[in-house]
Amino acid sequence: MSEQPRRPRKPGKPYRRPQKDPVRFLAFEALRAVDERDAYANLVLPPLLRKAREKDGFEARDAALATELVYGTLRRQGTYDAIIAECVDRPLREVDPPVLDVLSLGAHQLLGTRIPTHAAVSASVELARVVLGDGRAKFVNAVLRKIAQDDLDGWIAKVAPPYDDDPEDHLAVVHSHPRWVVSALWDSLGGGRAGIERLLEADNERPEVTLVARPGRATADELLREESAVPGRWSPYAVRLAEGGEPGAVDAVREGRAGVQDEGSQLVALALANVPVEGRDEKWLDGCAGPGGKAALLAALAAERGAMLLASEKQPHRAGLVAKALAGNPGPYQVIAADGTRPPWQPGSFDRVLMDVPCTGLGALRRRPEARWRRRPEDLEGFGPLQRELLSTALDSVRVGGVVGYATCSPHLAETRAVVEDVLKQWPGAELVDARPLFPGVPELGEGPDVQLWPHVHGTDAMYLAVLRRTG
Repeated sequence: MSEQPRRPRKPGKPYRRPQKDPVRFLAFEALRAVDERDAYANLVLPPLLRKAREKDGFEARDAALATELVYGTLRRQGTYDAIIAECVDRPLREVDPPVLDVLSLGAHQLLGTRIPTHAAVSASVELARVVLGDGRAKFVNAVLRKIAQDDLDGWIAKVAPPYDDDPEDHLAVVHSHPRWVVSALWDSLGGGRAGIERLLEADNERPEVTLVARPGRATADELLREESAVPGRWSPYAVRLAEGGEPGAVDAVREGRAGVQDEGSQLVALALANVPVEGRDEKWLDGCAGPGGKAALLAALAAERGAMLLASEKQPHRAGLVAKALAGNPGPYQVIAADGTRPPWQPGSFDRVLMDVPCTGLGALRRRPEARWRRRPEDLEGFGPLQRELLSTALDSVRVGGVVGYATCSPHLAETRAVVEDVLKQWPGAELVDARPLFPGVPELGEGPDVQLWPHVHGTDAMYLAVLRRTG
């Protein structure tokens, strides 16, 4: 199927100007920002929706549809690409990216929503007329009519290789993940087909909005008074907005007494705070504190015990976000912009240290679905040395008898156990602590001593935590 050049219209036939559909136009704008600027949808979409509410009179249902179109398209991009490739007569890389975005939006409406076929095609063609012009809109129309000839299951049967021939490639197409990510997640998870299928399916589900009540400033009971609010599964400070909802409309969130924070992230901070330490327990460090969620919870917990938190973040603008998250904390704290590999503090200064290190983010693909297409296996080579250096710095920063929490939002073994094992070889004066008792009530925590959370098992991001005690 080729893009057709724009043809002159027939004499006497009146020209109908394309009608702009604000919802689909906004979804297209968001996808272009993700593609052109390497932006993240969860950062791009909120300001676009605010503007649409003010300018176009967006209602809640408009915002919900736009959000579904953007996130649904991004989550299923790999599957839709494989289907679109079957319906065009050239390699997909030769299709202009804006055209591909319109086609993907159309494919999602046809295959991933309940929008009637005729409406999905006509709305997508109209969007193409607005953003691409009449000539390429005809190309979009022809491709989408081909796609509309089958449903998602039918298309997958055509474009995915059989599982028995190539398990990883089959799962990659069916569940819209790059093959290397499927392989890495499977290695970390272990087990057979059922577990990895459940994990990949969970990555493609819309995550609930989870709030955290910051101790001493808000309570879970207060947040539970919000509409559609239900208790968290594991954290005593967590409240889930089961039907979505706008966190900014919650008074405690707006006032900074509560925040938006995945329950896995809360559990990591709570675990570090609850490790038994002998002797003093006065100075805590969050060594990679941006954007501030864990730091705000740690600072509140420290305040309840009369301890202070130093929150350090290398990037000044992210340090600003940390300062905003900690503003109003009832106890002493300090926020600084500093490189965790060249710390300005003295060795052995702290009783507890959290290092939630930069990583590939493969554990948060529910929230940032575009990250799966952006990351490459070679990214691990860039993160690895930094992760090892930051963990080593953390051990140097804690006193003898104190504890370090090494955390990542990635389950990739190269970013979790491999890092911890390598650093422990260089640190004979450190030992692993069994972290599993620090997650009371949380099931299926594995053989330990570290803990790996999973979206399909725990309903959280795939957070990893290893706890180390400095012994000498």
